[in-house]
Amino acid sequence: MVTWGAVLGVFAVALAMVLTPGPNMMYLVSRSITQGRRAGLVSLAGVAVGFLVYLSATNLGLSAMFLAVPQLYLAVKLAGACYLGWLAVKTLRPGGVSVFAPAALPPDSPRRLFTMGLVTNLLNPKVAIIYLSLIPQFVRPEAGHVLVQGFALGAVQIAVAVTVNGLIVLAAGAIAGFLADRPVWLRAQRYLMGSVLGLLAVRMATDNARPAPA
Repeated sequence: MVTWGAVLGVFAVALAMVLTPGPNMMYLVSRSITQGRRAGLVSLAGVAVGFLVYLSATNLGLSAMFLAVPQLYLAVKLAGACYLGWLAVKTLRPGGVSVFAPAALPPDSPRRLFTMGLVTNLLNPKVAIIYLSLIPQFVRPEAGHVLVQGFALGAVQIAVAVTVNGLIVLAAGAIAGFLADRPVWLRAQRYLMGSVLGLLAVRMATDNARPAPA
């Protein structure tokens, strides 16, 4: 069914994507720092459900819809690029704040934490790209049932993303404490994250990739 080459390919793509700063990381870190690890893990549960929603929608025909209406896919891609660009500007502008900088945020209930994690992931352009453009490239019709392959490879991506984000949640407080006593490092981290977000926005806006058939 699914080849080891496809599994390793999706693993590498998923790892690169989850280690790139984005909306999910920023939300999870902010909540972990302000409300503790439990709040971060509840938020992560919402993020995980968002992955499942994307995985199911993609395998059940979302890619086909974008193939039939390419203008819709272009609109989604450009909206995602604008969102990443806005995050980059917000991070790099004078007075911008690092994702690891402690901030005074009101505590949220577990239900709201879960919901915000879900919504943040559903609106995350990186997730849309990985499910609509990247994972389908590793599906091989000659290797067996396409739907089963799609769900299996998506499960690999989810396992990688949840594991790495979970480690980030658990370490967020320690990282924030380390950077708090080193303002130069905190500033460097902010500039690095802002630059990466900006480059991602430009790449997404200029990328000619199209969603692959499901």
